[in-house]
Amino acid sequence: MPDSIFLLNPAGQLQELTEAPYLTEAKLQELLAAHPDLLAGKQLDEESPRRWLFIDREMGVPDRADAGSRWSLDHLFIDQDGIPTLVEVKRATDTRIRREVVGQVLDYAANAAAYWTVEGIIASFEKACADRGEESDTVLNKFLGADAGAGEEVQSARFWESVNTNLRAGKIRMLIVADYIPSELQRIIEFLNEQMSPADILGVAIKQFRSGETRTLVPRVVGLTSVGASKKVRRSGGATTRPRWTLQEFYSELDKTSIPAGQVARRIVAYFESRGFVMVGGKGKTPSIIPEIHDPLTVYPFAMASRNWLEMYFQYYVTKPPFDQLVKRQELMDRLNTIPGVELPADKIDKRPSFSLDLLAPEESMRTFLATFDWFLKEIQSVTN
Repeated sequence: MPDSIFLLNPAGQLQELTEAPYLTEAKLQELLAAHPDLLAGKQLDEESPRRWLFIDREMGVPDRADAGSRWSLDHLFIDQDGIPTLVEVKRATDTRIRREVVGQVLDYAANAAAYWTVEGIIASFEKACADRGEESDTVLNKFLGADAGAGEEVQSARFWESVNTNLRAGKIRMLIVADYIPSELQRIIEFLNEQMSPADILGVAIKQFRSGETRTLVPRVVGLTSVGASKKVRRSGGATTRPRWTLQEFYSELDKTSIPAGQVARRIVAYFESRGFVMVGGKGKTPSIIPEIHDPLTVYPFAMASRNWLEMYFQYYVTKPPFDQLVKRQELMDRLNTIPGVELPADKIDKRPSFSLDLLAPEESMRTFLATFDWFLKEIQSVTN
């Protein structure tokens, strides 16, 4: 018997909506393309809900290098961390949803990791945007908006670089989406997800409830287990609650990204440690380090991340005299913007703009940066003495 849900309107009237199948698989595919939030990003990661950049429908997947597409993936999305997310859609009435779909999506993932290129993904994204009458740069910048700050071109390049890194490492997410996930498929998904690393495979059941023209869509992620989560954390060297990254872990990962950036970070750390700061590790998915001091005021001027960027903490300065004054924050930004290549945008004066650590590799640029923070620290001391 179909499930029901009930809507209670402001007048106190109750409206029953009954579970209803999607008319066609294509209808469900269209909904996902138009409304990526149906992929339940918050259920996938409560601490950092996943956001989705839609790349294309019917994405071709080759089975060897320099070959045409052998298969066609229903949807490709990429999340804010640059993790390719392969989506295969089935209706519960399709008998292939029992087991065959698992082999299908594993085929896609294995060959995508081997033969896709980031240039090909970008080309598909740009073409799909053009077909919809949208500018691909506008779509991407809107998606990156909350994380932007180093300038649109730098931020875009950093994003596509992370996509390439994840793809080459096999860090791929596979989602089997249907109106209903059968119990036998759920068991297979849970088993595979407990064994896999760094790839993930999960199901998303998106039930549809209808009453006349009113529709309600209810997504639910299937396959997340506490056993699977703990195994994946242990494989990555962590614990159930993510520990703070160490300075050595930060250096190790940053050196893999850019040797010059690693040298820059070491000079910055030495400078701040000589002034009484301690280096506090972040707790994010990639290593980061934050200089911090608590006497006489708590000050953390910026964060450095192993993905080769330095993120200014302007949004925290608004409560720290004298940088609670806009004119002082503007002076700090102006001083940093004299460094060649650094272009912190004016509209990020109360946010967390960033720039590449590589820009501080030239000696003159490093001297300007350190002189800026000599001034910064003296300004803070002037109001605490």
